[in-house]
Parts: sequence; C-alpha cells; structure tokens
Amino acid sequence: MNRLVLVTGGTGKTGRRLVFRLREIGVSCRVAARGANPDDPFDWTQPSTWARALDGVTAAYLVAPALPQDVAPIMIDFLGLALKRGVSRFVLLSASLLPAGGPAMGQVHLWLKQNAPQWAVLRPSWFMENFSEGHHLRSIREEGRIYSATEAGRVPFISADDIAAVAQAVLTREACLNSDFVLTGGQPISYDEVAGCIGGAIGRAVSHHRISADELAARYRSLGLPTLHAQTLAAMDTAIANGVEDRVTDWVQQLTGRHPASFDEFVEASASKWRASP
Repeated sequence: MNRLVLVTGGTGKTGRRLVFRLREIGVSCRVAARGANPDDPFDWTQPSTWARALDGVTAAYLVAPALPQDVAPIMIDFLGLALKRGVSRFVLLSASLLPAGGPAMGQVHLWLKQNAPQWAVLRPSWFMENFSEGHHLRSIREEGRIYSATEAGRVPFISADDIAAVAQAVLTREACLNSDFVLTGGQPISYDEVAGCIGGAIGRAVSHHRISADELAARYRSLGLPTLHAQTLAAMDTAIANGVEDRVTDWVQQLTGRHPASFDEFVEASASKWRASP
C-alpha cells in the first residue's frame, strides 16, 4: 500500500520512533513538529501552515501539542481540513484514562469515531520513558528521588518503542480497525518498585517520595507547566493511587506480534541516562 504518512509530534517520544520504523520499512513520512523543518514549518496554532503539511498525505499520526489551552478544537479544525484534502486514515495518540467523549483527546477521539473513514485511537498507560526522558529524569539524577501522588498504586508502564510499533502496524495494515486500544506493558508495578529497580541498576539509592496531589501540581507548575495541565497530571496520579491503572491488556502482542518490553529491560537499556551528569 503506497502511503505518505504525516507524523505530528514527529520529534517526540513516540513520533521519532515511529518515523524511524516507517522509513525502515520503506514507507514515506513527513515530520510535522515545530522547528523540525525551518524551510517548511508546521505549527498547530498557525492554520496557514497546515495545508502544505497535508499535501499528498494519505494517513496521519496525531499527537496533541503542548499548549496552555484545550487543544481539541484546534485539532478538530485540522482534521476537518485533512479530510477535505484526502487524508483517509488517522491514528490518534490519546491516554488510557480518556474514553471517547471525555475531555481533551477524548473529544478528538469522538470526532474521529463519528467522521473519519479509517481511524484508530491508541490509549497507552504511562510511558517508561517518563523516567529516562521526561519529568522524572532530573530528580532521579540530582536528588535520587521520584515524586508522585500515586501512593502504592500500580501502573503497567509501557515503552514508547512498543507504542510506535503499534502505530506503525495500524497505519500500514491493509484494513483499518476503526477502534480504540488500551495499551499496557506486561506487569503493573508501583513507584516504590520503580525506584528500587532504577536504584539497583545504577548502584545508588533512589526513593519514591510520596506527596499530595496539590503538592505535585505545584511542583509541575514550578517546572513550567501551565496550571490546567499541572492539575490534570496530578489528578491522574490520584487515579493511579485509587487503582484505575492496575490492569494489563494484550493489544501490543495482538497488533505487533511481539510481547511488550518489560520494565527491567527498559531500566537495563536506560541506566546510563541516570548515571550521566545533569
């Protein structure tokens, strides 16, 4: 199947891995991310940049931009233009706790379900890479601490590599599935266990520092996150504490033919990042 795939968020955790995978199997793709191509820029907040990004595109991978406002209306406007310009398949990166019709990506999910001829929504659990590339990396390096409001709640952390593998499979298969998929790793673990695993790999103590949701939101704000985003992330930690992420699905294996990476495998491969100087 000849496709030109637009990969929004193409320099991010899943996007850059998806671009690598698509090019490796000979599928043409266009990276759409702010700063990715100075000669042909793409900006979610500038609709004048959308048409050129969509030129010749038949399928699109959709990652929400990091903006202080609700991004659903912006993304839905973009999707309407994409349909008019001949894009027929859409794969949206959402989140495990966001069903169709819910806030933010839940609204985009619902729009795709009601309007797109071919669509899939990937709803992964929390990324393993949050510890090696995301907001936990600095505190692990500098303080030997992981801050969360998850208490003893467990999460089936999933690798961004596995999410990208699922995205590749869904984007390139002959028939689209027109469904959503909750994606998880193979085993739920607590943040206490995460800290112990990372500490064991790097040879120094790493602890899980339990804080309240309000304290966590304030911490996120101090790191530069908008207030609404900070509060949303903190509320998700509370949901984890209440057990909502303590489950496992087999969609990674069903859609890619391989088992998801384990957290131990991830830690072994990532240990050098936690040992490195800030």
